[in-house]
Order: sequence, then C-alpha cells, then structure tokens
Amino acid sequence: MKYFFLSLLLGMSNTMIAQNESSNYSKAALQFQQFYNATEYDSIFELYDDGMRGELSRDKSQAFLSSLYAQVGAIQTMEFSRFEEQVVAVYKTTFERATLAINMVVSPSGQITGLRVLPFVEAATMERNMSKMILPFKEEWTVVWGGDTKEQNYHVQSLAQKGAFDIVITDEMGKSYKEGTGKNEDYYAFGKELYAPCAAEVVMVVDGIYDNEPGKMNPAFVTGNTVVLRTENEEYLYFAHFKQNSIVVEQGQQVQAGDLLGLCGNSGNSSEAHIHFHIQDGLDMNASQGVKCYFDQLLVNGESRKDYSPVQGDKIKP
Repeated sequence: MKYFFLSLLLGMSNTMIAQNESSNYSKAALQFQQFYNATEYDSIFELYDDGMRGELSRDKSQAFLSSLYAQVGAIQTMEFSRFEEQVVAVYKTTFERATLAINMVVSPSGQITGLRVLPFVEAATMERNMSKMILPFKEEWTVVWGGDTKEQNYHVQSLAQKGAFDIVITDEMGKSYKEGTGKNEDYYAFGKELYAPCAAEVVMVVDGIYDNEPGKMNPAFVTGNTVVLRTENEEYLYFAHFKQNSIVVEQGQQVQAGDLLGLCGNSGNSSEAHIHFHIQDGLDMNASQGVKCYFDQLLVNGESRKDYSPVQGDKIKP
C-alpha cells in the first residue's frame, strides 16, 4: 500500500549549503522523533517558526500527525539521507508499517520552517546524462522554464522533474502565438515535429488524449500524450503533451537520434502548445529522481555551445 499525506514545505529562506547533517538539523529531527513517538503533538507545534504556525494551525498539525501515526505507527529509525534544494534535509524514516521520507527545513536557531512527508526515494543514481543528446527539434525554440533555481524553473520542486524544460517557439515580439482565432493552430509550436535526441528504446507511449483549448488544462492526464525513451545508460527521457494521435513510434521500438517521435501538442496539464522534456533515473515518475540534461552541440542565443544545459530565456536551435 502506498501512503500519501498532506505536505507543507515553507520558509526556504535559509541559505546554508551543506552535504552533511548539521547540529541544528540533527537536534530538530531527534526532537521531532521523540515528541511524535510520545504523541506530544503540541510539543512538535512549538518547534515550528511563526511562518509554519501561520500556515499550519495547532489543530491542523495535530490532525495531520495523529493521522500519520494511525496509518504507519511509531518511528523506529530516522536516518539523515541527503540535502535537496540546498536546505531540505531528507530523512529516511522507518515507521512500524512503512518507510517514508520526512523532509525538513530547519533555521539556524533550530526552528522547523518546512515539513513534508513523502514516499522515500533513494538518492539519484546519476547527476547528468551520459548519452550524447541532440535537440529534439529543428527550428529555434525558446526555453520558458529551465535551470537549477525555482525562479528559473518551477520543476525543481519535483524530485523526478527537477531538470525539466518547457520550450515554445516565439516570434520577434516574444509571443508564442499569432493573433487569430485563439485556437491551438495559432501557436507556433503546435504541430511541429519532435525527434529522438539519441538512440534508445521506446518504453512507454500514451496517445489519444485530446488537445486542450488554449488556457485550459487537463490535470486528470498530467503528461497528456507521452513518449518515454530508455537509453543504454538507463536514462529515461520523458516527452509530454504531444498532439492527439500524432505519435508515430510504438512501445518496444528502437529509435536513433533524429527519428521522428510525433508532433508538438497541447494535451494534458498544459495551457498552450509546448515541449515538456526531462530525464529521470527510472520509469516511475513517483519513484525516480531527475537527471540534469546537457545537449551535445547547439546554438544558444546565436552562439555555438557544446555540452550545455539550457536555462530560462535561452533561444536554442541545432
């Protein structure tokens, strides 16, 4: 059985950068474990800073923690695993009936400023792609979301999608569409051909999901029409939001760099035609970690670059 819990992660203003658990984190984690096992939920609430208390009231905190205890029992071990996003400490937490991740942000004074309970995922098996990648299109496209900070790329808050790109085609005015009927066909990216970035096996295909009316999204099918490729280096390449019924590859098929996958669309949790592309270290998006993507050779804002990972605002083309 999988357990899913209310999560809250706030106050990520702490600028500490570390690889090892520091004393303020270890003390807060120990206190959390002791108070939780003793069902002293008010004492946990007192560990929160003002921001946490403002977002998670005493009653809501108690309800959340008591529900957690009822589902998975007491904490048996709580082991520091790693830092993510520089300040989020991930603790592999073994409860009586499940192993989960307790993620904490702790201020220098020891107050808990962020708290999240999630399924535990081991640290990423790779930091970046090993396979050489070409861009999956032929024209010049513009990176809307991409980079390592949440200001550049909202995907960094997702474990599997932290290296993702959202890419559109823009005109000289910076618009991604032409004035017209307000339909998908007015968007420059809609219907453009998308290609495999490298040799790989097609391991998942989802097709048949309708394209959204621009401005409206379909959260029931988040990735929409989707192709997932697996390389010989066990990199899983996710392409989302293809145009309905445009995918030309099948599961089990071998593709080479430059082979056509399908056409850019606006399906799934998408407000306009664009490419969503990311790499992760497994097939399951709920149990994998994102891998930073570098493209082998490309033009970036008119200049030749090699082994480059685009960021927000870059205009990129092969």
